[in-house]
Amino acid sequence: MSKVLLKLGGSVITDRSAEYPKVRSAALTRLAREIAAARPKQLVVVHGAGSFGHPIVARTGIDKGVRDLRGRLAWAETQCWQNVLNVEIAATLGRAGLPAVPMQASAIGVMAGGRLRRLDLTVLRGLLSAGMIPVLYGTPAWDLEQGCSILSGDVLAPYIAHRLGLDFVVHATDVNGVYDADPHSDPDAAPFPLVSRKTWPLVRRALRRSAAIDVTGGMLTKVGEMVRWARRGVRGRIVDANVPVRVRDALRGKPVGTLIAW
Repeated sequence: MSKVLLKLGGSVITDRSAEYPKVRSAALTRLAREIAAARPKQLVVVHGAGSFGHPIVARTGIDKGVRDLRGRLAWAETQCWQNVLNVEIAATLGRAGLPAVPMQASAIGVMAGGRLRRLDLTVLRGLLSAGMIPVLYGTPAWDLEQGCSILSGDVLAPYIAHRLGLDFVVHATDVNGVYDADPHSDPDAAPFPLVSRKTWPLVRRALRRSAAIDVTGGMLTKVGEMVRWARRGVRGRIVDANVPVRVRDALRGKPVGTLIAW
């Protein structure tokens, strides 16, 4: 695969159990080396917020709109923390020899009723043509109807891949694909090797029963968005980034994790 979008899950690159926002530096450094070893011709990176965003959003409810000064301050604080994380990720990729450029998705996107209305891709196209690696992230964003909503990285990833004509989306998460239950809590959880037109109804029912839910919808949102764009030709894989070389293998097109293809 020569043109790829890599989505780094927030639970992989941050410590979500920490009292304050904290990067999993060793994991991030390893992943940067794996990306460098795969070396796609064109690469866009989108990452989640993890401990740099989810706790504040869950506590304040700004994903459902901002109505007062408390909400506006929480919105600003979340954006600031996520900018810090974005720069740290881009810098780590740079130390691995990857020309990564931090970008704020909410500066080029418009939401409406909690859904992405439009995203200006002019700069992204220009950066890719110049051989750079744009690094974006899920974040609170301006919403035409409710003031503020969450522009999720799981929504950004397939949208950008489709609009830029990328070959593939790799979701680097903390589970090795899609399961019929939460594998963190259920030792009998069984994986789905393929999410397709035939298997999607069964997968959707299983995910609705899953306890693995966060403020952006958890695995159900992730897979649902991938399926929506798979219908338009965007293929992808969900893999466990905590397993060494798994992300490298996925970026090289090897059959790891769960494939999503229509």
